[in-house]
Amino acid sequence: MNDLKQYVSTEGLEKLKEELNYRKTVLRKEIAEKIGDAKELGDLSENFEYHDAKDQQGANESRIIELENLMHNLIIIDSQTGVNTIAVGSQFKTELADGTVKEFEIVGASEADPMNGKISNESPLGNKFLGLKIGEVAEIQTPGGAVTYKVVSIQ
Repeated sequence: MNDLKQYVSTEGLEKLKEELNYRKTVLRKEIAEKIGDAKELGDLSENFEYHDAKDQQGANESRIIELENLMHNLIIIDSQTGVNTIAVGSQFKTELADGTVKEFEIVGASEADPMNGKISNESPLGNKFLGLKIGEVAEIQTPGGAVTYKVVSIQ
């Protein structure tokens, strides 16, 4: 079992709970029915439907265990944290040297979605922003050179 603590928003926690509930109540039952139907077809040694359903069952049970372990190691992000300082859960705007404004939100690794501005607190970019205040600057090294972000607002 992995004891590494992970950050998650209340929305992210709800998604995890919904997935766990779905896998335990709906998907488990559907897979059990598939196994039962496949058993009725006779010889199990060459029964594709049976083996496929058993594989699905194994994958589902593995994910259930993974979700349960994850939920025991979560730290819920308080959306009110980081009003003056960037912290996990903060939403903030930055300005690049060319005047481009970029919006970010610091989230736990399991919720990261960089294409939509949700960056992990564990990522190099997210880690550089942690602890910054309005007006402070983060310099990030990229393959194309250094990029400077100035924090212009924190929500």
